[in-house]
Amino acid sequence: MERRQRGVSAGLLLLLYQISQVGLQNIPSVTLGVLVLNIFLFLNPLRPLSEACLSVNEAVHRKNWQRLLLAPFHHADDWHLYYNMISMLWKGIMLERKLKSLWFAYIIAVFSILIGVVYLVLEVLLVIILDDPSYEMNCGVGFSGVLFALKVLNNHYNPGRVSSVFGLPISSKYACWVELVAIHFISPG
Repeated sequence: MERRQRGVSAGLLLLLYQISQVGLQNIPSVTLGVLVLNIFLFLNPLRPLSEACLSVNEAVHRKNWQRLLLAPFHHADDWHLYYNMISMLWKGIMLERKLKSLWFAYIIAVFSILIGVVYLVLEVLLVIILDDPSYEMNCGVGFSGVLFALKVLNNHYNPGRVSSVFGLPISSKYACWVELVAIHFISPG
């Protein structure tokens, strides 16, 4: 789980460049706050990844519930941070303008906790269905779950849109799945 390196790196520099291209004045306040929080916690993590990641073993069996709060805002490495925050930048600009900042902040907070709960439930179900206790040990970090929930919300508010994924036009309702597969191949784990 300890893939992360400290300090400024290529992924972080590229993220900062992309943010500067959009312009701070064009990024709504909650979206900018989420970006800043994630970058800050990447550079100054509250806990090492092994103590921030979310697993059934740590959260449920050891009752270390603070991991529900820590896991979404910690990232495995600079590219994990980059892909998640670029996705957050685009989705945040679209949704925060539509929903307004207060409601968007509430949604981010709720999704950040609920995604962790769903992750734990799915892992427990895998243990039961596959009769494989190793799933209790799977430990995850990152903002991806929140981003996929925001993608569903964005598709709801903007139906019928077409997204470009690697230059290919794809219906937005399927683009999140293509994005998921692409991220898996680009940055596995």
